[in-house]
Amino acid sequence: MKTLITGGAGFIGSHLAEKLLKLDYEVTVLDNLSTGSLDNISNCKKQENFQFIKGNIRDGNLVDEVCRKNDLVFHLAAAVGVKLIADDPVHTIETNIAGTEVVLDMANKYKRKTFIASSSEVYGKSEVLPFEENGNIILGSTIFSRWSYACSKAIDEFLGFAFGRQYGLDVIIGRFFNTIGPRQTGKYGMVIPRFVESALNNEPLIVYGTGEQRRCFCYVKDVVEAVIGLMSCKNAPGKIYNVGSTEEISINQLAEKIIKLTNSKSKIEHISYQEAYGVPIEDMFRRLPSLKRIKNTIGWEPKTNLTDALKHIIKHFEMSNKK
Repeated sequence: MKTLITGGAGFIGSHLAEKLLKLDYEVTVLDNLSTGSLDNISNCKKQENFQFIKGNIRDGNLVDEVCRKNDLVFHLAAAVGVKLIADDPVHTIETNIAGTEVVLDMANKYKRKTFIASSSEVYGKSEVLPFEENGNIILGSTIFSRWSYACSKAIDEFLGFAFGRQYGLDVIIGRFFNTIGPRQTGKYGMVIPRFVESALNNEPLIVYGTGEQRRCFCYVKDVVEAVIGLMSCKNAPGKIYNVGSTEEISINQLAEKIIKLTNSKSKIEHISYQEAYGVPIEDMFRRLPSLKRIKNTIGWEPKTNLTDALKHIIKHFEMSNKK
């Protein structure tokens, strides 16, 4: 089976590429390397069933060519990270919406089954927990650039369903909840790589806001298993699936846990969102997924608890620092 992964040199995409290669898929990665890295796919590039193409998902001719040559499309390319969204909202909106439109248009041209990576951000400020896929979306004011990302991913979902209903394209949407693991960078605001790097250097762990906001973190290898399982299921298309963990932890507790696991001398410091991002940022207190739908569809649930996931990430950072 020949597969295309847009954004395949990124954090999640590179893990997906590795797993598909192990399953004897032929894998083509399309990535402009704006947030991805060739280092992430260094192991993949050694394999003959792998091809990397540097390019933009908004390049219709290029996306046409790669969709024509592949049987499945995993669309993971996107502008991600709260810091990137705050710093460059135009890029976020244009990349996520226009890029997805091009990918879907070309996937539909050749009738390629497509997975669209969406986000728990789509649920916005909803307080109806756990979040269920058919639940209402509650977003904040358009003056806050943070919501541009949630809106852009919601439009991606609308586009996916529109192509499915109007043209019969098989589309699966996965809403990711705080995926973590080796290769994730803290450059764009992701909390765990920031904390781990600071802890290993005995530097302060900087918590944004009160730190009482609660999150569920899911290990990337479990997420990849979910994505492949959904794309292998004939009954999965036409629906949204939450992909995440239900193991909740506050950001303060997370910082304390990482300090303990790294035997760090770091202290915890708090700053406002305004200080962190330079613009006003609204945040959600809790983000807890319902996993009923994905479990009923493919029997999936995460296998890796947070402690084990953090140990893998810490080991990865330690090994990287030795190089």
